[in-house]
Amino acid sequence: MIIVTSNDIPGYRIDAVFGEVMGLTVRSRDFGSNLLAGFRAIGGGELPELTQALYESRHEVMNRMVVEAQQRGANAIVAMRFDASEIGQQWTEVCVYGTAVVAFPIPAGQPGSTPQSASIAAQG
Repeated sequence: MIIVTSNDIPGYRIDAVFGEVMGLTVRSRDFGSNLLAGFRAIGGGELPELTQALYESRHEVMNRMVVEAQQRGANAIVAMRFDASEIGQQWTEVCVYGTAVVAFPIPAGQPGSTPQSASIAAQG
């Protein structure tokens, strides 16, 4: 599945649009991680426990979005964005969304073709 933040995919022609797809999770903050992160924050710098939790959340929501797009028949997602917010002081919401589409590589010699799309088109 191709996922891009742009509204189009260079070298690809979008033939169908299935609409918005998303993935969402709400995570509670672990008391131990919060306490440890609080102590680390005193000295400044990265908070690896919270960084790891956010990384895992983003990975989870991306997978959920991809599954939704595949269920609709899409092979790509354009205009992908992340959003995160706090709900109270103990929960964090992480959301990803984009537009599910069907995109085909443009073969060599056609307007809009790129070396990558030409190579992929020649394989398929």
